Amino acid sequence: MSYPVPADQQQPAPDLYAWNPWRNRPRIEWPDGKRLAFWVAPNVEFYELAPPRGPARASWFRPEPDVLHYGIRDYGNRVGFWRMADMFDELGVRASISLNVAVLDHFPEIGRAMADRNWELFSHGVYNTRYQYGMSPEQERAFIRDVRDSIHRVSGQELAGWLSPALTNTPETLNMLAEEGVVYTLDLFHDDQPQPVRVRSGKLMSLPYSLQVNDWTGLHTGAGTARDYARMIRDQFDRLYAEGETLGTVMALPLHPWMIGYPHRWQPLADAIEYILGHEGVWHATGREIAAHYMTHYHDRDVARLFGGTDGR
Repeated sequence: MSYPVPADQQQPAPDLYAWNPWRNRPRIEWPDGKRLAFWVAPNVEFYELAPPRGPARASWFRPEPDVLHYGIRDYGNRVGFWRMADMFDELGVRASISLNVAVLDHFPEIGRAMADRNWELFSHGVYNTRYQYGMSPEQERAFIRDVRDSIHRVSGQELAGWLSPALTNTPETLNMLAEEGVVYTLDLFHDDQPQPVRVRSGKLMSLPYSLQVNDWTGLHTGAGTARDYARMIRDQFDRLYAEGETLGTVMALPLHPWMIGYPHRWQPLADAIEYILGHEGVWHATGREIAAHYMTHYHDRDVARLFGGTDGR
C-alpha cells in the first residue's frame, strides 16, 4: 500500500550534492596509479558525566549521572587509546583522528601522543555530549573557530576535516565549514568516492566515511564478535578494491578506542588491517591527503560535470 504525500508537503532530495550514478563515472586515479585510498579514522572522544541538556536529544541512556555508560567510554581514553596506538605503531598505520577537542584539555597526554606521531587531527566537535542542534549561525561559527584554534595550538595543523559531534548538523553547517576553510566533511555518507558539495561560497568536498564498517555498528549496535567485525572489514575492502581498478575508490575504517581497545579485539582488527595493507594498489593515506589529491585534480572537473560550473554552487 502506498501513502502519497500532498505535493505541498513533499521534501525534495537534499540540495547538497548532485545525482551521480555509480556506473560510467570518470575514473579517479590515486598517486602512483593506486586503485584504492585507505584511511583509518579513530574517534577520540570525551563524554561528560552530566552534560547540559540539549534542545533535541539527551546525551545518556539512563538518569544522570550515568556512571555505567560514562565508565565504558572512559575506558577508551584510559586504556583503549594506548592499546590502539601500540597497534598502529606496530603496523605502520597513519591515523586521522576524529577528535573531540576537550580531550586536549582533560587528557593532555593523549594530545601529545597524537602530535608526536604526526597523526592528522580533524574535528569531531568539543564534547561528544554537546551537539550542533539548535545553534544560531553566530554560535556555530564560533564553535568551528574554537575547534580549529584548539587543534592548531596542540599540533600546528590547519583544520582540514569535519565530522559533527554525534553526527548533528544545522542547515548552515556545510556552508560555514566551506567559509571557514575546512576542506572535507564526513557528514553525508552518500558515496564511495569523494564528491563535491554544493555550498554558498568557497569549496567543500565529501570524503567517504562509513557507519556500516564502523565498530559502532559492527561491535556495539550490531553486537557482532571481533572476528565478525574483522570479516566485515575484509569483505568491504575486497569489493572496493575490485571496483577501484576501474573507478578509484576510498575505504574508511572508523574506530573508537572504547570499542576496539579491548584485549580480545586486538588480533582480529590487526589481522584485518594487515590484510589491507598487504595488497598492491592500496594508497594508505590520511584524510587530509586524500582530500588534497581530490581537490587538486578532480574537484573542479566533477563540479563542471555535475553542476555545470567551477565551484560547488
